[in-house]
Amino acid sequence: MGALLLTAVLGGLALVYSIYRFLTRPSLSDIPGPESTSFWLGHLPELFQDQAGDTDFKWQAQYGSIVRVKAPFGEDMLWISDPKALQYIYQTSGYNFPKQPERRILSRLIGDTGLTWAEGDVHKRQRKVMLPAFGTPESKALLPVFRHYAEQVTLKWKDLLTGHPEPSIKLNIHEYVAPATLEAIGEAAFDYKLGVLDDEASELGKAYSNLVATIFSAPSKKKIFMQNIAHYVPMRIQEFLYDHLPGKGLDKARFNRNAAHKVANQLLDMKTEALMMGKGNRDVMSILANASESEATRLSHQEIVSQMRTILLAGQETTSNTLSWAFMELAKQPHIQTRLRKEVHAMERTIRERGDADFTVADFEAMPYLQAVLKEILRFYPAVPHTYRQSLHDDVLPLSKPITTRSGKVIHEVPIRAGLRLILSVCAYNREKDVWGEDAHLFNPDRWLDSSKAKRGTAVGVYSNLLTFAGGVRSCIGWRFAIYELQAFLTELVSNFQFELTPEVNRLCKTQAIVMVPTLEGEVEKGVQLPLRISLAPREE
Repeated sequence: MGALLLTAVLGGLALVYSIYRFLTRPSLSDIPGPESTSFWLGHLPELFQDQAGDTDFKWQAQYGSIVRVKAPFGEDMLWISDPKALQYIYQTSGYNFPKQPERRILSRLIGDTGLTWAEGDVHKRQRKVMLPAFGTPESKALLPVFRHYAEQVTLKWKDLLTGHPEPSIKLNIHEYVAPATLEAIGEAAFDYKLGVLDDEASELGKAYSNLVATIFSAPSKKKIFMQNIAHYVPMRIQEFLYDHLPGKGLDKARFNRNAAHKVANQLLDMKTEALMMGKGNRDVMSILANASESEATRLSHQEIVSQMRTILLAGQETTSNTLSWAFMELAKQPHIQTRLRKEVHAMERTIRERGDADFTVADFEAMPYLQAVLKEILRFYPAVPHTYRQSLHDDVLPLSKPITTRSGKVIHEVPIRAGLRLILSVCAYNREKDVWGEDAHLFNPDRWLDSSKAKRGTAVGVYSNLLTFAGGVRSCIGWRFAIYELQAFLTELVSNFQFELTPEVNRLCKTQAIVMVPTLEGEVEKGVQLPLRISLAPREE
């Protein structure tokens, strides 16, 4: 009887404590934000169905850098572009803000249990093993690979122009850039020729063609609802459903997985055999295979295969879409394109005069306008407009500037509860006027050349304080790869071709598909499209 009474008392105390915790937990009700028009969907349709960034910029202008928004069932979330809050989430307390479970499931769908899926100690171990392959010397050494595949695009476009009766031709830029960047990341990261550039029937090429656009673009309200109530469903059940439910996007993801696994397993066998014969290399797959020999750093076979799929997706989708947006912006602003081309041609003459055949990383770094254009492209067109996190504990977010709450109170920090979902707005941070100036919404490479306009702010991102490659413990591991690859393709193609707008660009949409992809209004089902007119670039020799 005494034990039963003690159990009842303890149970009652636990219930009272739980109610107390619930009633006294930090509330967001006083944080400014828009009113929700849907209990079932909250503000998610605005974020996922509108063009990438439109909703973010509207909230930023109206409510500031930290905004209370609604998830399904009226649940509060925080939308954040405040630099100091972002620094705290990404860097200071990175592992206290893991990915939301429903976002991890999407990472698994397109990248297995690789680095973008992993959390906590698993993420630390995977990242530690992979980091040596992505250092500055390793990345610089890959420039010839990136230049080679950029030159392959040049050859294809020149062939098309040669056989064309007009001096210019209209092309879907992404259709040519995407397979070239996939080949580039395959050889750069794995020392392996994937064979997708010259083989239109390549299974792997088909598997990666329009991958994220097919799976994630133009989600219906039903799809948005289902993806987000997954937050309340155990991950094992979610994994089973994503592995077995029918659907065009899920079928595409499974086809991609099968094709990527086939290549990854072949490649891993080759690398393991080479290591056994003492012929190891410094590419990512060789390093992963070698690391598996050590108990402390061992990755399982599945983890190694997952890393390959993750790197191929991240390396190809982000770079190819960034390049597509870059050429569109250069076509939109011919004076920027002409100025960049003149700098590229001048450096080409310098290279020839010293007796060299091609660019080096030092040449790129000696081209200030190239650097400025590259940084402005990354600022204005971040490949991934949002990242998503969840607080592990009750916490307090610091703010870079105070905000005025709905009740009129001025606060310098925001208390948050454990389990709160956070939307980290990369695109809005990259347009913060306190960081980038009053003209933050203008594409202006000169902002990077005028030191008097530079603002010393909170350090957030890994490259030029941009958030495009994220920051902290989950920053993009291959950001140096991306920087050198983007420069290789920009210099090669701007040197050889002139880009002009087409009438179709008036229907261009910034479609959200985890990655921001260019599509045409009314033709989303056709996948990524960026039709521009190209012709041979003028030269002043």
